[in-house]
Amino acid sequence: MKLGLLFSLLFSVGMSYAQPGEKGLLVTPDWAKNATIYEVNVRQFTPEGTFAAFEKHLPRLKAMGVDILWLMPINPIGEKNRKGSLGSYYAVRDYKAVNPEFGNKDDFKHLVDAAHALGMKVIIDWVANHSSPDNIWIEEGHLEYYTLDSTGNVQPTIGTDWWDVADLNYDSKEMRGRMIDAMEYWVRDFDLDGYRCDVAGWVPLDFWIDVRTALDKIKPVFMLAEAEEIAMHQAMDMTYGWEFHHVLNKIAKGVMDIDDIRAYFEKDKTYPANAYRMMFTSNHDENSWNGTEMERMGEARFALAVLAATIDGMPLIYNGQETSLDRRLKFFDKDSIDWQKMDLVDFYTKLNDLHHTNQALWGGRSGGELQLLSPAGEEHMLVFVREQGKQKVLVAINLSPSNGKITLTDERLCGKYTNLFSGKKQKIGKTMSLEMKPWEYIVLSK
Repeated sequence: MKLGLLFSLLFSVGMSYAQPGEKGLLVTPDWAKNATIYEVNVRQFTPEGTFAAFEKHLPRLKAMGVDILWLMPINPIGEKNRKGSLGSYYAVRDYKAVNPEFGNKDDFKHLVDAAHALGMKVIIDWVANHSSPDNIWIEEGHLEYYTLDSTGNVQPTIGTDWWDVADLNYDSKEMRGRMIDAMEYWVRDFDLDGYRCDVAGWVPLDFWIDVRTALDKIKPVFMLAEAEEIAMHQAMDMTYGWEFHHVLNKIAKGVMDIDDIRAYFEKDKTYPANAYRMMFTSNHDENSWNGTEMERMGEARFALAVLAATIDGMPLIYNGQETSLDRRLKFFDKDSIDWQKMDLVDFYTKLNDLHHTNQALWGGRSGGELQLLSPAGEEHMLVFVREQGKQKVLVAINLSPSNGKITLTDERLCGKYTNLFSGKKQKIGKTMSLEMKPWEYIVLSK
């Protein structure tokens, strides 16, 4: 274990979280409270694979209800030990430069400005745990920035097969300073809105706290950690709902049920009230390495997408999901998305619009508490409500490949609702009986 990481873990033990109004409270930008996030693989998004080509899609994504664009790493990719023909985005050669495959810095700035003009925000993937083995810092002779083997050579991150990267040494104060300087550069000079931080839990927490302090002095930023540890919320606004994603995959396979959802959200209550959790059915890692939604979830994928979009958290869409993306995108080579069939645009637009307009689904302290109405022992017929002020969402999903039925008596059911997908009005009293087809879902709102 890196000494810096050990310090970070020790530092986080027993840490208390500030309450509203207290000095040091992590303040999430107000625009994030009802935002949705969309991951962009620039290389695969268009045949051209450029910022300029992607920019043409911004109006469509805005109309679909996308608020935050998360771009996979935009930096140049190392040549040494490169995997595949184009290499991994996560083997960064220069933290202050742009991958020439995508265009130049002016193209990137134009993309950010165009997104801002539409009311969208832009964050980029940041790889702070490692760089390429031919990073400019190594070429400058700064081997002290890296973890070295017994012969004084840089080495990959221990315990991985990432032989195309070099592990960074967080005992080096100078390296930390240069990393923070690079992160400040993109926020200050390109008006970037924040970062998605790759393998954030493998980097010392005190570094991320320093990063957040520095960036917030430039502008309020939004930070997403590829991590799930509670302590990360001392520096990050949002963490991955990895465990819940695994629950979804296992529900689709018939090896988990509502009891596992209940257990997950009991644990989730231990997160600070202002913590955002990212919920998803796919992302670049899942799609390329673990399989498409069709492979992992089959006929359950629509019901589970509804669940991920309405349960507590911020919903993520991975580029191409609106096309029923049915193949694993190549990671190290060119493999353009086919945009001819966008059959799920309306599906995701409706879910995103509900997240925008119904405060019950908002994130952090702004949203409504998850209230599971399915009784103990009910395995498949999931019913829950979320309510905030005068707004409310009632969701029912049959998490099973078989027909299901349930009868509930609960005052929390009561209301005059609109069905999200049919548009029909419906009044429900304190008793509700449902018969649902396999993987059927109902979303009602008021």
